[in-house]
Amino acid sequence: MKKILHFLMLSCKKATMLIEKKLLIKLSFKENVQLTLHKSMCDACTAYEKQSKKMDEILKQHIHDNPNSDAVQNEKLKDKITQSLNKI
Repeated sequence: MKKILHFLMLSCKKATMLIEKKLLIKLSFKENVQLTLHKSMCDACTAYEKQSKKMDEILKQHIHDNPNSDAVQNEKLKDKITQSLNKI
């Protein structure tokens, strides 16, 4: 039983790593099960995933809209991200 629990349980550090990995590539079945189980018990990691997804969306849109951004645009982006994260 300990082996099964050890297999299924993740630390928040490992869960956040998987959340970021999930934004880039598909997780393995094992990783997906572990992350889903962890998020079902951890409100902090669930919130982290929402924030991470939102930041990724905003950054992708910013890069698409402004391929040659400057410091002023970067400050505007920082403000937009902060405002969006406060809404979550």
